[in-house]
Amino acid sequence: MTIAAASSRPQRAEGRGHLAARLLDGRTRIRELYQEGAAKIRLPDTFDGSMEAVIINTSGGLTGGDRMNWSVVAGAGTKIDVTTQACEKIYKASAGTAEVTTRIEVGAGARVDWLPQETILFDHASLFRRLDVDLDERGEFLAVEAVLLGRKAMGEAVETGLFRDRWRIRRSGRLIHAEELRLSEGVAALAARQAVLGGQVAFATLLYAGPLAEAYLGRVRPLVEVPMGGASAWNDKLVVRLAAADGFSLRKILIPVISTLRNGAPVPKVWNL
Repeated sequence: MTIAAASSRPQRAEGRGHLAARLLDGRTRIRELYQEGAAKIRLPDTFDGSMEAVIINTSGGLTGGDRMNWSVVAGAGTKIDVTTQACEKIYKASAGTAEVTTRIEVGAGARVDWLPQETILFDHASLFRRLDVDLDERGEFLAVEAVLLGRKAMGEAVETGLFRDRWRIRRSGRLIHAEELRLSEGVAALAARQAVLGGQVAFATLLYAGPLAEAYLGRVRPLVEVPMGGASAWNDKLVVRLAAADGFSLRKILIPVISTLRNGAPVPKVWNL
């Protein structure tokens, strides 16, 4: 092995995708579309006035040192559903931490549904994920983030690693929701604690910010009557927490909840149960 090869820096995946939309003739239309590196955005045909955006990481997964940056701007009156082509896989990191940053702006009378499929963490994975949302006073926002600690059907488990998740949701510049999640080092031991995940390996958070939060609550609570599920609403905000034994069990609960928070609309077609 040559000295140059021995000291070369491993190749890292990097990508940046940006989508901005405006309302034109009653339909949500592209105003700006930019994609760079491993980040791609595809826009399937829709049959109403909304837009569906499928974001894709063409590197096939993330590991230490990889960087992905997504941004979505929904102009006044627009409606955008954002999802992912598949589950995002976070592989073992030999060095460094993968970073995924998402920034979303929701204009007056607009709505954005942030509906990525599950993030799958492998043993020794390292991920720092950030979600920043700025809402107009008359904007609506729905988000779901689901995480699997390995694929149980494949006999996988996450004994150690790092997962940090940071959310900041603001309305007209005022912070209305903030949360920080950190699982690190002895992840399996931490997840086994009853006050954390009670031994479950699949978990999700859903958040709806908008005027229908209280109305949705009564319809959502019967759907999350499971040992580790719950929903609360206050100040035009609804939060749902779920944990399940595996990804399949989680999806069986998650999909009806998402549909309810979308006024009966199904999850994007790229989701497959």
